[in-house]
Amino acid sequence: MPPQLSQKPRKQPKQARSIATVEAILEAAAQVFCEQGYTGGTTDKVAIRAGVSIGSLYQYFPNKEALLLALAERHMEEGFLLIREKLAAALITQPPLKQLLRHFVEALIALHQVNPDLHRVLFNEAPLPPSFTAEKEAAERKFAGELVALFQQYPEVKAEDMSVSCYLLVQAVEGLVHGYILYPPKDIEADKLVHEIVRMLYRYLVQEN
Repeated sequence: MPPQLSQKPRKQPKQARSIATVEAILEAAAQVFCEQGYTGGTTDKVAIRAGVSIGSLYQYFPNKEALLLALAERHMEEGFLLIREKLAAALITQPPLKQLLRHFVEALIALHQVNPDLHRVLFNEAPLPPSFTAEKEAAERKFAGELVALFQQYPEVKAEDMSVSCYLLVQAVEGLVHGYILYPPKDIEADKLVHEIVRMLYRYLVQEN
């Protein structure tokens, strides 16, 4: 069975110096895990990379599982923020449906390209706890709910159940992009992938034969 992960850091940084220390530790953890994998990464290696004592690290993170969880939560929060920002910028011009879908797919690709090695460690290698899985699912459902209001503005969308359709859309694009960025096929360029995903989503949403 995977180890039980500590859910929260031992203490929350409040002063500028302690906040900077935590940021340095998390950045060092990301680097160590990317270079050596989750199994090869240790708290000692992270502390050395961050330039802090192991005691200072343990003040905030009791073990490397807590480091992993903090990195995963930060990665998820930054990811949803990036997607929302890109979609908000695209909506200023009220683009046609296909263009909006393209912005959505491109936003997810941009998210996965920020640090693909870290993404691989977090979601392919490391034993994230069930609590994070539940948190991630809740965030995805919330985002899918936001898409419902968005797609309802397009009269050509004929989904039988908009909530279900938007949830499936998020899951489908996430899965396709995740696989493409981490294990890129040699014969499919990124533009071609985006084009085909957009075509697939468009036909699904408008119920086009």
